[in-house]
Amino acid sequence: MKKIISCAFFLMAVSFSAQIKGKVIKIKDGDTVVVLLADKSQQTLRLAEVDCPENGQSFGSNAKQFTADQVFGKTVVFYKIGKDRYGRGVAGVFYDGDKYLSKEIVKAGFGWWYFKASKNTELQKLQDEAKQKKLGLWSDTKAISPWEFRKNIKNKTK
Repeated sequence: MKKIISCAFFLMAVSFSAQIKGKVIKIKDGDTVVVLLADKSQQTLRLAEVDCPENGQSFGSNAKQFTADQVFGKTVVFYKIGKDRYGRGVAGVFYDGDKYLSKEIVKAGFGWWYFKASKNTELQKLQDEAKQKKLGLWSDTKAISPWEFRKNIKNKTK
């Protein structure tokens, strides 16, 4: 029942946004992709509900590779739900029919459920399962979240 409710909240959020199709032409990192639209314009998309390790952080390249393996070169459907502080569109990205990219990343252990911006508790459950199974980044007992990693870098530069 919780899964249905969580999915319903996300679907309600995306239902107010138009469905857009595009081909993934670049993977910037585990949670950021670039899509080529039908009009030949490009859009950078920050994946909704997930935060992957940064480039240069442990498992950052693994997360980027996982995302590339899932969607690079594929036509995806996405729903923009907002913008981040860098002006990138935040979007739910779907591929291979009905696979939700953020969910697949969390399930495989290559990203954290971004609970600060998501009410989708199914992702928390999948994260807990990946952690218990020591999948991906959870094989590292000292794994640090990307938001803590960024905060540490910011504090070092002060």
